[in-house]
Amino acid sequence: MNFMKFKAVLFDLDGTLLNTLDDLADAMNASLKRFGFPPQPVDTYRYMVGDGLVNLVKRSLPEESRDQATIDNVAVAQWQEYSRNWANKTQPYDGVPQLLDALGARGIIMCILSNKPDDFTRILVKRFLSKWKFAAVQGQDKDIPIKPDPVGANQIALNVGLRNEEFLYVGDSNTDMKTANAAGMFAIGVLWGFRRKEELIAAGAKAVIERPNDLLHFL
Repeated sequence: MNFMKFKAVLFDLDGTLLNTLDDLADAMNASLKRFGFPPQPVDTYRYMVGDGLVNLVKRSLPEESRDQATIDNVAVAQWQEYSRNWANKTQPYDGVPQLLDALGARGIIMCILSNKPDDFTRILVKRFLSKWKFAAVQGQDKDIPIKPDPVGANQIALNVGLRNEEFLYVGDSNTDMKTANAAGMFAIGVLWGFRRKEELIAAGAKAVIERPNDLLHFL
Protein backbone atom coordinates (compact mmCIF):
# COMPACT_ATOMS: atom_id res chain seq x y z
CA MET A 1 0.00 0.00 0.00
CA ASN A 2 1.40 3.36 -1.03
CA PHE A 3 0.35 5.51 1.88
CA MET A 4 1.77 8.64 0.26
CA LYS A 5 -1.29 8.81 -1.97
CA PHE A 6 -3.54 9.86 0.93
CA LYS A 7 -4.24 13.57 1.03
CA ALA A 8 -7.16 13.79 3.45
CA VAL A 9 -8.62 12.24 6.59
CA LEU A 10 -12.34 11.82 7.15
CA PHE A 11 -13.05 11.38 10.85
CA ASP A 12 -16.02 10.02 12.68
CA LEU A 13 -16.88 12.23 15.69
CA ASP A 14 -18.23 10.30 18.69
CA GLY A 15 -15.81 7.65 19.88
CA THR A 16 -13.10 8.84 17.50
CA LEU A 17 -12.35 12.52 18.13
CA LEU A 18 -14.62 13.14 21.11
CA ASN A 19 -15.44 10.93 24.09
CA THR A 20 -19.15 11.67 24.33
CA LEU A 21 -20.18 8.40 25.98
CA ASP A 22 -20.96 9.65 29.50
CA ASP A 23 -23.10 12.56 28.32
CA LEU A 24 -24.99 10.35 25.86
CA ALA A 25 -25.56 7.70 28.52
CA ASP A 26 -26.67 10.20 31.16
CA ALA A 27 -29.18 11.78 28.77
CA MET A 28 -30.55 8.42 27.66
CA ASN A 29 -30.88 7.12 31.21
CA ALA A 30 -32.64 10.29 32.36
CA SER A 31 -35.09 9.84 29.50
CA LEU A 32 -35.71 6.19 30.31
CA LYS A 33 -36.38 7.06 33.95
CA ARG A 34 -38.83 9.77 32.88
CA PHE A 35 -41.00 7.07 31.27
CA GLY A 36 -40.52 4.49 34.00
CA PHE A 37 -37.96 2.31 32.22
CA PRO A 38 -34.80 1.00 33.90
CA PRO A 39 -31.51 2.77 33.14
CA GLN A 40 -28.69 0.98 31.37
CA PRO A 41 -25.08 0.69 32.63
CA VAL A 42 -22.95 3.39 31.03
CA ASP A 43 -20.57 0.88 29.45
CA THR A 44 -23.37 -0.85 27.54
CA TYR A 45 -23.95 2.34 25.58
CA ARG A 46 -20.68 1.66 23.75
CA TYR A 47 -22.67 -0.85 21.71
CA MET A 48 -25.85 1.19 21.39
CA VAL A 49 -24.62 4.54 20.06
CA GLY A 50 -23.34 5.32 16.59
CA ASP A 51 -26.33 4.62 14.38
CA GLY A 52 -28.48 7.67 15.05
CA LEU A 53 -30.95 8.67 17.76
CA VAL A 54 -33.80 6.33 16.80
CA ASN A 55 -31.57 3.28 16.90
CA LEU A 56 -30.12 4.37 20.24
CA VAL A 57 -33.59 4.65 21.74
CA LYS A 58 -34.69 1.27 20.32
CA ARG A 59 -31.67 -0.47 21.77
CA SER A 60 -32.09 1.19 25.16
CA LEU A 61 -35.75 0.25 25.61
CA PRO A 62 -36.94 -3.17 26.83
CA GLU A 63 -37.84 -5.32 23.81
CA GLU A 64 -41.51 -5.42 24.76
CA SER A 65 -41.68 -1.60 24.78
CA ARG A 66 -40.29 -0.82 21.33
CA ASP A 67 -43.55 0.29 19.75
CA GLN A 68 -43.32 3.37 17.57
CA ALA A 69 -45.17 5.70 19.93
CA THR A 70 -42.85 4.85 22.82
CA ILE A 71 -39.76 5.19 20.65
CA ASP A 72 -40.94 8.60 19.44
CA ASN A 73 -41.72 9.87 22.94
CA VAL A 74 -38.46 8.67 24.48
CA ALA A 75 -36.50 10.04 21.52
CA VAL A 76 -37.97 13.50 22.14
CA ALA A 77 -37.04 13.26 25.81
CA GLN A 78 -33.51 12.09 25.03
CA TRP A 79 -32.97 14.96 22.65
CA GLN A 80 -34.20 17.42 25.27
CA GLU A 81 -31.91 15.94 27.93
CA TYR A 82 -28.89 15.80 25.65
CA SER A 83 -29.46 19.30 24.33
CA ARG A 84 -29.18 20.62 27.89
CA ASN A 85 -26.30 18.42 29.04
CA TRP A 86 -24.14 17.60 26.01
CA ALA A 87 -21.00 19.33 27.34
CA ASN A 88 -20.95 18.14 30.94
CA LYS A 89 -18.32 15.41 30.52
CA THR A 90 -17.45 15.37 26.82
CA GLN A 91 -13.82 15.99 25.87
CA PRO A 92 -11.42 15.18 23.02
CA TYR A 93 -9.62 11.89 23.59
CA ASP A 94 -6.07 12.03 24.89
CA GLY A 95 -3.73 12.47 21.95
CA VAL A 96 -6.35 13.79 19.55
CA PRO A 97 -5.31 17.46 19.84
CA GLN A 98 -1.72 16.51 19.12
CA LEU A 99 -2.79 14.43 16.12
CA LEU A 100 -4.85 17.28 14.68
CA ASP A 101 -1.93 19.65 15.19
CA ALA A 102 0.36 17.29 13.27
CA LEU A 103 -2.09 16.78 10.43
CA GLY A 104 -2.58 20.51 10.08
CA ALA A 105 1.18 21.09 10.03
CA ARG A 106 1.50 18.56 7.20
CA GLY A 107 -1.23 20.22 5.17
CA ILE A 108 -3.53 17.20 5.35
CA ILE A 109 -7.17 18.02 4.64
CA MET A 110 -9.37 17.11 7.61
CA CYS A 111 -13.14 16.45 7.53
CA ILE A 112 -15.79 15.09 9.89
CA LEU A 113 -18.82 12.90 9.19
CA SER A 114 -21.20 12.03 12.04
CA ASN A 115 -24.53 10.28 12.49
CA LYS A 116 -25.58 13.07 14.84
CA PRO A 117 -28.00 15.60 13.34
CA ASP A 118 -26.08 18.07 11.24
CA ASP A 119 -26.76 21.17 13.31
CA PHE A 120 -25.72 19.46 16.51
CA THR A 121 -22.61 17.99 14.91
CA ARG A 122 -21.51 21.51 14.07
CA ILE A 123 -22.22 22.73 17.62
CA LEU A 124 -19.96 20.04 19.11
CA VAL A 125 -17.19 20.71 16.62
CA LYS A 126 -17.36 24.44 17.33
CA ARG A 127 -17.29 23.86 21.10
CA PHE A 128 -14.51 21.29 21.30
CA LEU A 129 -12.56 21.41 18.03
CA SER A 130 -12.63 25.02 16.90
CA LYS A 131 -8.85 25.31 17.14
CA TRP A 132 -8.45 23.22 14.00
CA LYS A 133 -9.58 23.78 10.42
CA PHE A 134 -11.93 21.20 8.96
CA ALA A 135 -12.65 21.45 5.26
CA ALA A 136 -16.04 19.82 5.77
CA VAL A 137 -18.23 19.01 8.78
CA GLN A 138 -21.34 16.98 8.05
CA GLY A 139 -24.00 15.29 10.14
CA GLN A 140 -27.22 13.58 9.24
CA ASP A 141 -29.89 15.70 7.56
CA LYS A 142 -32.71 15.26 5.06
CA ASP A 143 -30.24 14.94 2.19
CA ILE A 144 -27.56 12.95 4.03
CA PRO A 145 -28.74 9.57 5.36
CA ILE A 146 -27.04 8.02 8.36
CA LYS A 147 -23.95 5.88 7.95
CA PRO A 148 -23.18 3.24 6.72
CA ASP A 149 -24.83 4.80 3.69
CA PRO A 150 -21.84 6.33 1.86
CA VAL A 151 -23.70 9.40 0.56
CA GLY A 152 -22.19 11.72 3.17
CA ALA A 153 -18.65 10.48 2.60
CA ASN A 154 -19.06 10.73 -1.17
CA GLN A 155 -20.40 14.26 -0.90
CA ILE A 156 -17.53 15.39 1.30
CA ALA A 157 -14.97 14.06 -1.17
CA LEU A 158 -16.75 15.83 -3.99
CA ASN A 159 -16.94 19.09 -2.06
CA VAL A 160 -13.23 19.17 -1.23
CA GLY A 161 -12.22 18.15 -4.75
CA LEU A 162 -10.46 14.85 -4.01
CA ARG A 163 -11.02 11.29 -5.14
CA ASN A 164 -12.47 8.93 -2.54
CA GLU A 165 -9.37 6.74 -2.67
CA GLU A 166 -7.28 9.70 -1.49
CA PHE A 167 -9.04 9.61 1.91
CA LEU A 168 -8.21 7.78 5.09
CA TYR A 169 -11.49 7.11 6.86
CA VAL A 170 -11.00 6.93 10.65
CA GLY A 171 -13.69 5.63 12.98
CA ASP A 172 -14.39 3.44 16.00
CA SER A 173 -17.29 1.22 14.94
CA ASN A 174 -18.48 -1.36 12.42
CA THR A 175 -20.71 1.34 10.97
CA ASP A 176 -17.67 3.46 10.18
CA MET A 177 -15.75 0.60 8.59
CA LYS A 178 -18.75 -0.29 6.42
CA THR A 179 -19.12 3.35 5.39
CA ALA A 180 -15.46 3.61 4.47
CA ASN A 181 -15.54 0.51 2.32
CA ALA A 182 -18.81 1.47 0.65
CA ALA A 183 -17.24 4.83 -0.25
CA GLY A 184 -13.97 3.33 -1.46
CA MET A 185 -11.91 5.00 1.28
CA PHE A 186 -9.13 3.36 3.32
CA ALA A 187 -10.78 2.16 6.53
CA ILE A 188 -8.85 2.63 9.77
CA GLY A 189 -10.39 1.53 13.07
CA VAL A 190 -9.41 3.11 16.38
CA LEU A 191 -9.16 1.20 19.66
CA TRP A 192 -9.60 4.12 22.06
CA GLY A 193 -13.27 4.54 21.17
CA PHE A 194 -16.47 2.62 21.81
CA ARG A 195 -15.90 -0.73 20.08
CA ARG A 196 -13.44 -3.63 19.99
CA LYS A 197 -10.78 -4.71 17.53
CA GLU A 198 -12.64 -7.86 16.50
CA GLU A 199 -15.70 -5.86 15.44
CA LEU A 200 -13.63 -3.41 13.42
CA ILE A 201 -11.75 -6.12 11.55
CA ALA A 202 -14.90 -8.12 10.86
CA ALA A 203 -16.52 -4.99 9.42
CA GLY A 204 -13.67 -4.40 6.98
CA ALA A 205 -11.00 -2.34 8.73
CA LYS A 206 -7.85 -2.26 6.59
CA ALA A 207 -5.84 -1.27 9.66
CA VAL A 208 -6.43 -0.77 13.39
CA ILE A 209 -4.55 1.74 15.54
CA GLU A 210 -4.14 2.00 19.31
CA ARG A 211 -3.15 5.67 19.70
CA PRO A 212 -4.11 8.78 17.74
CA ASN A 213 -0.51 9.48 16.72
CA ASP A 214 -0.35 6.06 15.01
CA LEU A 215 -2.41 7.54 12.18
CA LEU A 216 0.62 9.51 11.03
CA HIS A 217 2.27 6.28 9.84
CA PHE A 218 -0.24 6.16 7.00
CA LEU A 219 0.60 9.61 5.63
